[in-house]
Amino acid sequence: MAARQQLTPVLRRLQLPRAAANINRTRQAALQQSLSRPVRCLSSSRPRCFHQTTAVAATAKHTSETYPDIQRDARFAQLTPEHVAYFRGLLGSESAVIDGATSSDAADDIEPFNSDWMRKYRGHCRLVLKPSSTDEVSQILRYCNDNMLAVVPQGGNTGLVGGSVPVFDEIVVNMSRMNRILEFDEVSGALVAEAGCILEVADQFLASKGYIFPLDLGAKGSCHIGGNVSTNAGGLRLLRYGSLHGTVLGLEAVLADGTVVDDLCKLRKNNTGYDLKQLFIGAEGTIGIVTKVSIQCPQRSAAQNVAFFGLESFDKVQQAFREAKSQLSEILSAFELMDEGSQALVRQVTNNKRPLESQYPFYCLIETSGSNADHDSEKLAAFLEDVMEKGIVADGTLAQDETQIKSLWAWREGITEALSHLGGTYKYDVSIPVKDLYQLVEDTRARVDEAGLLGDSDEFPVRAVVGYGHMGDANLHLNVSTRRMDPRVEKVLEPFVYEWIAERQGSISAEHGLGLMKKKFIGYSRNPTMVGLMKNIKNTFDPKGILNPYKYL
Repeated sequence: MAARQQLTPVLRRLQLPRAAANINRTRQAALQQSLSRPVRCLSSSRPRCFHQTTAVAATAKHTSETYPDIQRDARFAQLTPEHVAYFRGLLGSESAVIDGATSSDAADDIEPFNSDWMRKYRGHCRLVLKPSSTDEVSQILRYCNDNMLAVVPQGGNTGLVGGSVPVFDEIVVNMSRMNRILEFDEVSGALVAEAGCILEVADQFLASKGYIFPLDLGAKGSCHIGGNVSTNAGGLRLLRYGSLHGTVLGLEAVLADGTVVDDLCKLRKNNTGYDLKQLFIGAEGTIGIVTKVSIQCPQRSAAQNVAFFGLESFDKVQQAFREAKSQLSEILSAFELMDEGSQALVRQVTNNKRPLESQYPFYCLIETSGSNADHDSEKLAAFLEDVMEKGIVADGTLAQDETQIKSLWAWREGITEALSHLGGTYKYDVSIPVKDLYQLVEDTRARVDEAGLLGDSDEFPVRAVVGYGHMGDANLHLNVSTRRMDPRVEKVLEPFVYEWIAERQGSISAEHGLGLMKKKFIGYSRNPTMVGLMKNIKNTFDPKGILNPYKYL
């Protein structure tokens, strides 16, 4: 193996001058501020931090217009002043009820709850309720069930499949006021929190105790842990900590008729009967509203290291992944894949200097987490030397401090923000056998190009077809970046993408859920027997169908 100093010109360490680092931080802060206003809600106490949402919504079509084949269920009642009066009496606080049914003054305030942050889905909701306790959630649902009022549970509204916004005039039950951390066991690592607790807030609390939340997302500053559980969010470090099906110890939920399901176990072992909590994980609020969560949190690693490198082919990416699992094994916490197209879009929006001097078809970001910084850094450096000597990796860089770690992660986490800044996006979150992972991007790009929809000028609706995702989980995010949402694009993409995945026995939803977007395509991943059993569960828990209608099944 080559001596380490011989690789210095190739394996570059980021050593930004202090002034340059300050400039970079200023740019990043400015970008975060400019991008977060229209698309993110950074506080549970004030969801209207969308700022430009009303203007956006004024030009966005309603979901009912975009998909005219979806018809309002005639069984559901129309909202009346008497209904509104009941909820006002129940919740008391003026801020807990946003009433667009009896007052036209609330139109601007209610619009952020009607629209998803991708500007793809928009409902006709006229009433938003924000309960502050499980009992209030129970009374809301009991009343809605008795009066046949449809309900949409909503957390941070960062979902990508239209699952958290209304289709018609459903009442939104927003969980932002139920945001408390209730208890934490510093010996076992069991955390109990309300569903409206923001993921980043929970993780910061755990950091002060030497622990970490076992889930990390780009939307962590906005998303709620109840929403994370309800969508079975995967995130950036599933490779290390596993899925929520394994880390959630227990939960509390409210059924459609107001029944409170108290399964808030705080033990790792509980083998007494059916594990019913699993039904609520990934159910997207269709069988009950999650109100509290108990979750197993691991010890926070004392040392984190990040490497970013470029590769010439997807075959090289697969080789690098195999080597990383072999050489880094117990300290490997993330292995992320990005193509050149996605990185070019981030560069276009941020104008930040790229981590590597040259451009490559593929990039990977590796994170290690362990207890010994020197040991882990040495191990990661040795891994990079080895894969470069073997010709697997063409170029790479190691972060030297926390600032540089964040800078490298921004090239991965900033993709979604960059895409939203540039226009509309058709997003497909899928699982495919690793060997076929990127072929979907290439085949989709070719199909869109052949349809005459892809180009560099405004006459073409599609700007780019890019791919990135969690290589460690065989999870690809196929993104078709558009200058404007165009029905021709959707017709070219669907059901082509789902058929392609089904042929390879993949999953049409790896971590984003089904929502409205994928409801009619569930048959590409689940056979009729499985779908039938799911419908039986839905009918058992919500026989009147008031919870999150028109979605999931």
